[in-house]
Amino acid sequence: MKLKKKAKTIGKSKVKKKPAKRGRIPIKHWSHSSLMAFLRNPLAWYKRYVEEIYDTPTTPAAVIGSAGHKALEHFYSGVPKEIATQKGLEYVRNIADFEINFGAAKTRTAKKKKRKHMEQEYLRAVGYYLARPPRHKVLGVEVRGVVEVEGLPLPIKAISDLVVESKVDKGAVDIVDHKFVASFSKGGSAKSLFIIQAIFNYYTVREIFGKPVRRFIVYECKKTKNADGKSQMRRYVIDFKERREDFKVFHRLINDATEEISRQRKYLPNPSDMFEGDSSFDIYKLELLDDRA
Repeated sequence: MKLKKKAKTIGKSKVKKKPAKRGRIPIKHWSHSSLMAFLRNPLAWYKRYVEEIYDTPTTPAAVIGSAGHKALEHFYSGVPKEIATQKGLEYVRNIADFEINFGAAKTRTAKKKKRKHMEQEYLRAVGYYLARPPRHKVLGVEVRGVVEVEGLPLPIKAISDLVVESKVDKGAVDIVDHKFVASFSKGGSAKSLFIIQAIFNYYTVREIFGKPVRRFIVYECKKTKNADGKSQMRRYVIDFKERREDFKVFHRLINDATEEISRQRKYLPNPSDMFEGDSSFDIYKLELLDDRA
């Protein structure tokens, strides 16, 4: 097994290497983001994960979320709140204009105004989180792994914001994920997106740390202030001991998706995709993909 790890961790990682069969499969591994991209918009997925073309601008919301993660990465690595916040702000300011989809903001003045709003929204969101940050015994920050899983045709890749000592199961670890959102998610811990992401992270963290993985904890931080004065934070907990059936569904989904991308097929656009619909349709119109697609 090939392990790619770029993490600040306490403790050792033990990983056994196993050969992986590739065949006609056009990708080397699955990740939560690549699987969701394939399910949402196969043509946009093909462009990014098979052809490895990364020219689609990111959204302001995504920039703010990445900046928030950058700040928390530094904070949980032992950096003071003020410096951690500044690190995230630097991230926002260092993103070039051409990398951002400004939407209706086309002029230089409009883009400058949008950037100012992005900075304000970032500072407000990370300020909400760091006002009363959750406390954990942190074992790893930004833990990255690519691991083989028995029964799956491809390795899976995941990045865990934090790996921490479990407070409910001695000797086990929990995984912590942060999300900066415009509104709180519906469905809570039963939300399918959370469960699929949780299982990706479960397998990588279990292999890297060599310990039982008990829970996947999601902290959502709302970027806009609640008018009713309620907390800007929500916590969702997925207990893996209660999700055995979800693992079966996960395996079936990965196997079915792998089979689908392995067959000869045409990749069609999804114009209704709010993120990459227009881009994928432009690719389709121009017939930029060769006969392999």
